[in-house]
Amino acid sequence: MNSKLKTIFFDVGNTLLFPNHARIHKPLAERGFIPDHEHLRDLECRTKNQFDGMMTRNGSTDHSFWWMFYSQLLSEIGLDDDPVRDQLVTGIRNSGNWDTIRPGTAEQLHEIGERYQVAVISNADGKIKDVLQKCGIADCFRTITDSGLAGYEKPHPEIFRQALKSMNAAPEESLYVGDLYSVDYLGATGAGMQAALMDVPCAYRDKGVPRVESLDKLQTFLRDRESTKS
Repeated sequence: MNSKLKTIFFDVGNTLLFPNHARIHKPLAERGFIPDHEHLRDLECRTKNQFDGMMTRNGSTDHSFWWMFYSQLLSEIGLDDDPVRDQLVTGIRNSGNWDTIRPGTAEQLHEIGERYQVAVISNADGKIKDVLQKCGIADCFRTITDSGLAGYEKPHPEIFRQALKSMNAAPEESLYVGDLYSVDYLGATGAGMQAALMDVPCAYRDKGVPRVESLDKLQTFLRDRESTKS
């Protein structure tokens, strides 16, 4: 990371907003299963590493991340029910179900926006702007690039190019912050951007790439980076 940063692009899911598990997991609760937080966190770490391995080896996977995640979850809780798995995958792919937000998110984003241009690049269903508005943080961003409208999904370089163009931003002067190594980190760096992982569950603690676990830690990361440039 050598160029001076001017623009920061954020992923949304598992970076700024998090899934509403009570709503998404209703099909499980109706059957007497309520996965606990630690189980979900551990499974997220394991699935991310499995998914990344498949993506980096093959460039794609036979199934989506969330299909893999919920297939494994149902296996571990002893529920063999493909229709339930499909309900869960459909639920978590609905951007409207990503409305859990950490306290202080808006304040942190506004602080970051005082020093950098701030925007969004998200793999979503064309409605992520509405969700950001509902959660009170849409006005933190100058542009919002949604794959459902852009016609390309990360890690395809075109979605990053469209977002950079929308901000009139140079890739080498831009940082992308997302949560999935193979999609966000490799996608952004493949488009010539700088990148860091928002690694809330600590899936990438030993990956050897820039990572933070909160927006507060991102602020520290950015200040440290600035101090090395002065």
